[in-house]
This record gives sequence, C-alpha cells and structure tokens, in this order.
Amino acid sequence: MSDSSTFAGAFSDVAERYAAQRPRYPARLFQILGGLAPATHTAWDCGTGNGQAAIGLSAHFEKVYATDISGEQIAQAIPHAHIDYRVAPAENSGLVDNSVDLISIAQALHWFDLPCFYKEVRRVLRRGGLIAAYGYSWFYLSVELDELTNQWLLKPVESYWSPNNRLLWDGYLTIPFPFEPVAAPPLALHLAWNLDELFSYYLTWSSARRKQAKEGDNFIVAARRAFAVAWGDPQHRRHVVMPLAVRLGRVR
Repeated sequence: MSDSSTFAGAFSDVAERYAAQRPRYPARLFQILGGLAPATHTAWDCGTGNGQAAIGLSAHFEKVYATDISGEQIAQAIPHAHIDYRVAPAENSGLVDNSVDLISIAQALHWFDLPCFYKEVRRVLRRGGLIAAYGYSWFYLSVELDELTNQWLLKPVESYWSPNNRLLWDGYLTIPFPFEPVAAPPLALHLAWNLDELFSYYLTWSSARRKQAKEGDNFIVAARRAFAVAWGDPQHRRHVVMPLAVRLGRVR
C-alpha cells in the first residue's frame, strides 16, 4: 500500500526541524499502552523518527528498540539509556522472533508496506502482544482562529498532501488491521504555543514544504499576516488541542 522509501524521503530533509518543533505525546498514552501490554520487558517503536514516542515508552518498558528508515532522523534522536536506536525499515526490523511485548507506531503506519509490515509484526511480537498505531493531524485553537487555519493554512496546501496522509486523517479506520481489536480511550495533545511555534510546526508539514519548494514563501507570509491580526501579542501562548487517532490490536 505504501513505500517506506517515500516515507524516508519525506522526513529526512527536515529531521532537525521535526525534532525541535513536533509536539510530544501525552504521558497518559504510554501509561495506557504499558497497562495493556502482556508484559513490560520490551517494546519496539517502529518509525521512531527522533524518538519522541520511544522516550515516552521508556518510562514503562525495560527496553525499547527504536527503528527508523531515515538515518538523518535517528541522528536527531533523543538519547536514553533504555533505548536502542537503529536504522532499519519497518518491514525488516532485524529484531529476534517473538521478542517484544508491544509494537508502537507513532505517526507512521500510513507510510508502510502493510502486508510486509504485518508479517514482521507477527514474527517479532510475543503471543498476546499489543500493536498500537496512533497519530495526530489537525489542531484546534478557537472558533476565530480555526477559521483562519482552514483558510490560510489548510486550503493553500491541500493539493500538496500525499494520498497516504488521508489514512491518518481517517483515524486509521480505513487501513487493514488484522488483529484482535482492543478499545482505545479518547486522547488528545494539549499544548501552549505562541505564534512562532505554531508556524514552526506548520513548516514541518510535508505539504507545506512541497508548496514552499515549488512556489516560494508568499503563502506563508500571507498566512502569518492574517494570523498576527487575530492573535495579538505574538508571544502570547494559546491553548492548542490536537486529538489523537489511536488504533490498538492484539496478536493471538
């Protein structure tokens, strides 16, 4: 369904910005995953990027293997004594058979070759192990600012999104997921951003980067001008909410 090489190319060129500007996942998410896993010896964070999810998992698992196809992303990863970072594709992790209690995929499942990846999942996951795919897409601020987000941030880049992204927007519910379903509670990221932080995050979007590379910065300048009027003091921090899409399953 997807090509991991496309995934690598989409984020390798922005690894440093991605590490600095992408939001952290809520601690509650990893507490839930640790509680649902059959044991907390070993987790595999697949498509780890710069290790944001791996760091969260390390609070609940004795050992975390964190892999990514992008060496540039791994080079920006957050060091931790319990995390073993490796450059490897999702479909060929190099991990031992039946060796992990949890497989975590944060913001990445929609880029994988799913039949090959699911074969790898069944190979490395222990009996009764948990697979957790999760991610975020849109953010919400207020009625007024959400209208500006739609007009000045979303619409200008809508033709530049990869079709893969729609799978995340659909909450991973339209992706084949051949595992025993496990109910997931509603979760969201709650952030406090100033105007610079909002636009720094915007420029980690693959669609925004593609438009910028092809058309230049005018759309960003125009969007920033429109937001500045409604935002007020650009250093003022506003509450940002990002709902999480979470899909959980168990291998029997």
